Amino acid sequence: MFPETITTDRLRLERLCHEMVDAFEYHVLCSRQEPAIEEVTEYLPWEPHETVKETHDYINELESEWEAGTRAEYVIRPKEGAPGAGEAVGAGGLLVDWETRTGRPAIWLRKAFWGNSYSGERAEAMLELAFDRLGLELVAVPVEDGNDMSRRAVETYIEAYGGGYDGLVRNATVRPDGRIIDHHRYTVTEAQYRDAAGDT
Repeated sequence: MFPETITTDRLRLERLCHEMVDAFEYHVLCSRQEPAIEEVTEYLPWEPHETVKETHDYINELESEWEAGTRAEYVIRPKEGAPGAGEAVGAGGLLVDWETRTGRPAIWLRKAFWGNSYSGERAEAMLELAFDRLGLELVAVPVEDGNDMSRRAVETYIEAYGGGYDGLVRNATVRPDGRIIDHHRYTVTEAQYRDAAGDT
């Protein structure tokens, strides 16, 4: 159902699974061995991994969600000529709610690769996956209240595809530390996407 690999102008997205990603290497990126990981995970739904087993189990979970058709997760690797070429600079994907025909993109990038517009380029690929391949009706992007840098990035690609800001969702989710947080919600409908892409 999901493509194993997705390519964009500057990025190669490879399925995040044991066959494609070494758990030990990925653990380094997701743990306190990675510089600035606390800042990277400040607004993410996970905390830095403590053990390789935690990373291994996380990849197992991603494989199960992939097989169930509820989540496509990819390691992000820039192509030759782009900053970080060949390295794993983060991960991103699409969570799918088939009942509501809604996709929810997600991403995290190592701090060294912030500011390269990789988030927006990956987002375009996820919109294409959601609407052109999976036939979803809506892409909804939640951004934790206070995460202004991500809000700016999301607003850029949401507006480019004719979407908009739906509002603040109170008590949207619970962080790993138990805090209840609010989310800003942005959406693009399939019709807005097609209109912006000239596919009407």
